[in-house]
Amino acid sequence: MQLEDPVSMDNMGIPEIDTVILLDREVDMVTPMCSQLTYEGLLDEMLEIHNGSVEVDASIMGAQQDGKKVKVPLNSSDKLYKEIRDLNLHVVVQVVRQKATSIQQDYAEVKSTNTQSVSELKDFVKRLHSLPEIARHVNLAQHLQSFAAKPAFHARVEIEQIILEAQTYETCYEYIEEIIQKQEPIETVLRLLVLFSLTNAGLPKKNFDYLRREILHSYGFEHMPLLYNLEKAGLVKRQESRTNWPVISRALQLIVDIKDPENPDDIAYIFAGYAPLSIRLVQHAVRSGWRSIEELLKLLPGPHMDLKRGVSTISSSELLPGSGSQQSTDRVGHRSLVLVVFIGGVTSAEIAALRFLSAQEGMGYDFLVATTKVITGNTLLRPIIASSKEGMI
Repeated sequence: MQLEDPVSMDNMGIPEIDTVILLDREVDMVTPMCSQLTYEGLLDEMLEIHNGSVEVDASIMGAQQDGKKVKVPLNSSDKLYKEIRDLNLHVVVQVVRQKATSIQQDYAEVKSTNTQSVSELKDFVKRLHSLPEIARHVNLAQHLQSFAAKPAFHARVEIEQIILEAQTYETCYEYIEEIIQKQEPIETVLRLLVLFSLTNAGLPKKNFDYLRREILHSYGFEHMPLLYNLEKAGLVKRQESRTNWPVISRALQLIVDIKDPENPDDIAYIFAGYAPLSIRLVQHAVRSGWRSIEELLKLLPGPHMDLKRGVSTISSSELLPGSGSQQSTDRVGHRSLVLVVFIGGVTSAEIAALRFLSAQEGMGYDFLVATTKVITGNTLLRPIIASSKEGMI
């Protein structure tokens, strides 16, 4: 649903929020199932961010206190975190290394010569104040790298891309079968299985029944209610029709070849070549409206509508021409504020994508995000897993 201001605002002051876009998580369940590759996204995936901090072993942060947990704050008051939170991990490592090396070189210069002025020394001391931030993110990035560098992680990201690109069905099917037999964490298995099912409109009955049986054999028959609930929710189901995913993917350009990950030109960099469906919808809403993709929206779950303030509710077939993009150019020097509300949760990667869009040249919008919860695929599936242990919903 998209809410816009009326065309005529003679008797109204300019509101702080020009446009409201409401997105139900059900519209895009694909994105949360993918592995986030931004620094903040990986922190949430691997360490789980709670209330703006992560809790890790003190040894990870360089303290000699085995077994003790420490809370590490993660928010925009940390200038370095604000700079690197939306970057891919390998870029983050380069940035923190450069900053650490620069301070080290300055220190060596100060130590070896006595020619610095008082103001130069003052600047150097000021730079030293950033050392705790640099050390913090060096330790966290190193910890994340210890996971992200593993072949299993690379294999998982690669198979996700194959699923999203709707390439080789058998390759994906065999990989999921393999990780079930290896008894990898149930959340890892379910995320890939849900992603596979969503992009294929379900699984053929033979494959569907076989994988369910394998999960029960590997993880125990107590997971039978879980499989039932996933099917009931439409997340893992039998295939009854052809998939619309290739049509949606092509029309919205969800698969993009990122040539320079260090200087990306598309939001797809956050998932190594996949642009979140939810954010592509936001792009269309603010640039050209949803009228141009109305037929495509019918392929997505749930209804869609466009409401104008002061105008009665209209159906999608009656959308008025024009969009927030036109509105923003009518006010010289004014950047429109768009409130994007994710009902059912949003990933850190999707928030990063909105920040990336807002920073692009020619984008006359700032995005404000509201959500019921910041999620990952694991935290999204966890309530279903927990409730299934108590019995069928």
